[in-house]
Amino acid sequence: MRIGNDRRQDDFEINVIPLIDVLLTLLMFFVLTSTFVQHTHLQVTLPKASSQDHDTSAPALTIVVDRDGKFYVGSDEVMGEGIEPLKQAIARIAGTDRDRQVTIRADGMTAHQNVVTAMDALGQLGFTRLSIATTPTQLDNAQ
Repeated sequence: MRIGNDRRQDDFEINVIPLIDVLLTLLMFFVLTSTFVQHTHLQVTLPKASSQDHDTSAPALTIVVDRDGKFYVGSDEVMGEGIEPLKQAIARIAGTDRDRQVTIRADGMTAHQNVVTAMDALGQLGFTRLSIATTPTQLDNAQ
């Protein structure tokens, strides 16, 4: 047993190498995962509601796209394939009124390309007031 000042002092130290390893791993994780986040900035003009009645002199123009991809403008079937017959049918029924509200009603099983074709035809003709019709889901009676 040693008594006195000749006893050796134990040096205490904190090993920081594992701490640095953990911090570098976390830093790399956050750097790599932050590059996968892509922020898209899409300008959307939201509709405004008011309690006043608006002048609805011209009823909304309706374009229907059925399951097979056939187009109907109003109640008339569009004959022909592609965008040109659709544009001609829309122009014939709408006339020169490009501020008219247009509603696209598409079957849930139709190809998305058919809806985009209808939107493209309306855009090329200068229509800006466009909406896509949907149906509300049925609520279960189990609630």
